[in-house]
Amino acid sequence: MPLIYNFSAGPAMLPAEVVFQAEQELAERKKKGISVMEISHRSEFFQKIAKESEQDLKDLLNIPSNYKVLFCQGGARGQFAAVPMNLLGEKKTADYITGGYWSKSAILEAKKYGVPNIIDASVRKPISGVFFQSIKPISEWQLSEDAAYVHYCPNETIEGIAIHAPPIFSHHKDVVADFSSSILSCPIDVDRYGVIYAGAQKNIGPAGLTVVIVRDDLLGKAHQHTPSILNYQVLADTQSMFNTPPTFAWYLSGLVFKWLKDQGGLIEIQKRNREKAQLLYSTIDENEFYLNQVAPTHRSLMNVPFSLSTSTPGLDELFLSEAKKRGLEGLKGHRAATGMRASIYNAMPVEGVQKLTEFMVEFARRYG
Repeated sequence: MPLIYNFSAGPAMLPAEVVFQAEQELAERKKKGISVMEISHRSEFFQKIAKESEQDLKDLLNIPSNYKVLFCQGGARGQFAAVPMNLLGEKKTADYITGGYWSKSAILEAKKYGVPNIIDASVRKPISGVFFQSIKPISEWQLSEDAAYVHYCPNETIEGIAIHAPPIFSHHKDVVADFSSSILSCPIDVDRYGVIYAGAQKNIGPAGLTVVIVRDDLLGKAHQHTPSILNYQVLADTQSMFNTPPTFAWYLSGLVFKWLKDQGGLIEIQKRNREKAQLLYSTIDENEFYLNQVAPTHRSLMNVPFSLSTSTPGLDELFLSEAKKRGLEGLKGHRAATGMRASIYNAMPVEGVQKLTEFMVEFARRYG
């Protein structure tokens, strides 16, 4: 197990077994004078890697046959633009659900290509004098009838807010979801979505790769001015190789997919993730020194923000400094927020969360 536990929101830690395997394979290939980082993406060797990784991802998520899997570049921010350019069509409007920082960021980009119908689903409820953040039930989202699609983010990394309920609406809607921080953390019903996209640097692999899962009937609808590199039809027709893809990130992501299958698949991974989250949230709730202000029904299993209940100057910095000395990295909250945040993605072992909670209890005992 690693001596350092990386709680960063991304780029996040990779499974130790995957890193070790990559080290071994690179060392072996170096003896041959060439490695996966140097070989052509058109070569038979890399084509095999690409096909296996795609099939492993399809197996993990049980992706239906009428969906294409695209391995892209540009991250989620690239998809903020790609989605409206590919899907708006003649309608010019789409429903955008806001629940946090990243869903709002998607709206800013969508405004360049159409007129998004903005639906604020965030709620602040007082409990014992403290306001807790929550999300309106999906049944209360006031969707418009003429929208080309509905876009939302099931897991907001900064606020630590998650929408756990599946997107079920009273009438048909093409649903687009930014799963960047929660993909592969649990099983999902892919056929409830028109498009799923996710940056790799949290649960898939290293930064540089973006996975897009798109239903076949949504291909071929891109605006004529859509750059080819963002056009889903072009990427599907070229097997995600319209240009040179990030081959090393693709290779490592393929190793992660195989690692996930070896762990027992997404049902087993979900079980572990719930165990980790329960341990961390219990430590926060049972100690008045810490506070998480997300309603329990909408707490993220991936990103856990928390603050210290005391306003003693310099205490946050002391917490982070002492945590780092214990091998607990990446706990500083996002620059748009305050306090701390522990991201506990798939690669974070239970032992890492145990070490964090032990430190938190000890720190509270000393400074609370």
